[in-house]
Amino acid sequence: MGPLDGLKVLEVGGIGPGPFCGMHLADLGADVVRVDRPGGGITAVDPRFDLLQRGKRAVAVDLKDPGGVALLLRLVDRADVLVEGFRPGVAERLGFGPEVCLHRRPQLVYGRITGWGQDGPRAHTAGHDLTYLAVTGALHAIGRAGGPPQIPLNLLGDFAGGAMYLVSGILAALWRVRGGGPGQVVDAAIVDGAAHLTAMQWGMYAGGTWRDERGVNLLDGGAPFYDVYATADGRHVAVAALEPQFFAALVRLLDLPADTPQYDRATWPELRGQLARRFAAQPQAHWARLFADTDGCVAPVLSMAQAPTDPQLTARGTYVVRDGVTQPAPAPRFSDTPAALDRPPALPGEHTAQVLADWCGER
Repeated sequence: MGPLDGLKVLEVGGIGPGPFCGMHLADLGADVVRVDRPGGGITAVDPRFDLLQRGKRAVAVDLKDPGGVALLLRLVDRADVLVEGFRPGVAERLGFGPEVCLHRRPQLVYGRITGWGQDGPRAHTAGHDLTYLAVTGALHAIGRAGGPPQIPLNLLGDFAGGAMYLVSGILAALWRVRGGGPGQVVDAAIVDGAAHLTAMQWGMYAGGTWRDERGVNLLDGGAPFYDVYATADGRHVAVAALEPQFFAALVRLLDLPADTPQYDRATWPELRGQLARRFAAQPQAHWARLFADTDGCVAPVLSMAQAPTDPQLTARGTYVVRDGVTQPAPAPRFSDTPAALDRPPALPGEHTAQVLADWCGER
């Protein structure tokens, strides 16, 4: 199932972005084999509920043992992609670095995911999503005016700036292989990807329309018509009426004067107060009903427990239940090769014999 049906991927070690990359490739139909250390991988989640491992098969290999490395290299001989998330130099020291693997398998795409990248003064130091974001300028930009930077979970760094850039790099490298070119190394660094995601803000900054401060710009809560407001029941609504026609719908539905100025910054404090008072007067459900099927660009801020019940997400099947676990469905959608959930999260080493039989013909 899925557009990547037939693609063989080895995912070696790592937490966070590497497994997310493997999950996404598996969601799209690739045969992803996760290589675990004997006794289990590194995870803070019960393996039965570790959704980053869904759709994969798992083999147990001791990479500190020469025999284990030899086994891994036999799998490399049959793989299209290898993903590893070790610090720079670790895979080389263990005996399965890019030089060794590409010599054995010249068409291999060797994907490396780290926070700092494979070179530079911080390359060999530890870090996590938040520290990587900190140096890119992205973290500094997120938060209220006068307040500290806010933590965007690990979505912006690990998964958007890291895993998804590794996925796009792998697919680009596979396209070159498909055209007759050689395999190559994809060096995906979270700092690079997170910085790349801020391209629009850097353009606005250069053009003088973005200030290097939190909470004073168009898309960071500085504009009252692009912000979050509390409702009477202690919940919230998100307002994103950027374009004039959407702002006109917003003020009409809130019974504000039709000539309310939008882009006059001098009036923003007054407008923010008006919007805050309006939304605080009624519960969230009232506003959800009022703005449903309109272009006012107002939506209820739903919790994780509530999100799967949203009518739009329900109609799309954005969330699915598999083996009693609610989880996001594969994305994006494909008209000819639809992706689907293949198998639940693999337990450590669960498929060792099966994978050796399928990939290496060992019975």
